[in-house]
Amino acid sequence: MTNHIINQLQESLENLKTNQQYRQIPHLQHHGQYINHKGQTLLNIASNDYLGLGSDSELQAEFLYELNQLPAAQRPKMSATSSRLLTGNNIQLQALESELKNWYESALEGQNTSNSKSVLIFNSGYHANIGILPALTTLPVKTLILADKLVHASIIDGIRLSQSKLVSYRRYRHNDYEHLAKFIEQADSTVERIIIVTESIFSMDGDCADLITLVKLKNKDPRIELYVDEAHAVGILGNTGLGLAEATKTLADIDYLVGTFGKAFASIGAYIMCNDIVKQWLINQMRPLIFSTALPPINHAWTRFILGKIPHLTEQRLHLLQLSTMLSAAIPERYCIIETGQEIGYQSPIIPYVIGDNALTVAKANQLQSAGFYALPVRPPTVPANTARIRLVMNAKLSDEDCQRLIEHL
Repeated sequence: MTNHIINQLQESLENLKTNQQYRQIPHLQHHGQYINHKGQTLLNIASNDYLGLGSDSELQAEFLYELNQLPAAQRPKMSATSSRLLTGNNIQLQALESELKNWYESALEGQNTSNSKSVLIFNSGYHANIGILPALTTLPVKTLILADKLVHASIIDGIRLSQSKLVSYRRYRHNDYEHLAKFIEQADSTVERIIIVTESIFSMDGDCADLITLVKLKNKDPRIELYVDEAHAVGILGNTGLGLAEATKTLADIDYLVGTFGKAFASIGAYIMCNDIVKQWLINQMRPLIFSTALPPINHAWTRFILGKIPHLTEQRLHLLQLSTMLSAAIPERYCIIETGQEIGYQSPIIPYVIGDNALTVAKANQLQSAGFYALPVRPPTVPANTARIRLVMNAKLSDEDCQRLIEHL
């Protein structure tokens, strides 16, 4: 690399610092619900550990105890050593897919549907979203992708990787379903397939998609398929924690239901629940799946252990809702997101405290840290320009007193 390139990189980094957009990896030590950072012990209100399972040492001890009861030859290995299509497939992974399928089918009990889904596991939510859409759009079919303006970066990258000449895409205004309907109406008659893509809980605004309205739109046009990323809803919404689709009874109407294990599940990996033919197609076409070493069996064993707990954590979900509602109601109106979509009545644990200016947002985060909270500034390009914010995140291990103390410092 030439000195000229090094100098350009350095100058660009200095510009990021000037604009309060410079990122650094923090040096952290974790102690349960607390983080030790720069000599301070801070209550963690920045992670996606919505149910507090990632900091639950008793839960981890229970898992390790169960492992130690197994004969050594039956304990999950520490590495998969290759992709699933080579030697990376294993008993833990296959069992996890089967148990996820059972979870889906149990959530549908009592509903008048014969819908069934297969499950496919991926290494991460990012792997899922950059691989599924490109694989789905390799067919010689004229396809229009319509994505919510605020979908995650991984979905945007997945759309960009869908490079067939037969594929086009547009972004509808966030949760604006009239705008989406106009795009559908304007679709050329030669378009054979329309894929609507949304998150269920949006990662930075914390609001929810109206899945019922999206299903109604889908039912008006046989070309439409629904792709819903439940990353921030899995574990915390629905009677058994399967997400917003379970809560709204729209599970059977969603073609591609994506979820992750790296948030409320306190693990790693992701999944899709889809038609079995689609699953087989992804196995044959999805590059992040084909060309990545599978996660270690020990990780899948831990995810299975957590999956056995999730449906029964009703009290934790109710407490999380109480905390989230309390905090959301306490945010002054001038720091709230201006709603552009329809309010559908589901409170998420993600509460944005929108300040706007980058420097003021950094200063507010520092103030909260001085008060004992590990709160972080989120700035462009992660969020739109002039919407820099503190992303306050509740989890079920926090107490009412913790929440009240945070409110006092807002």
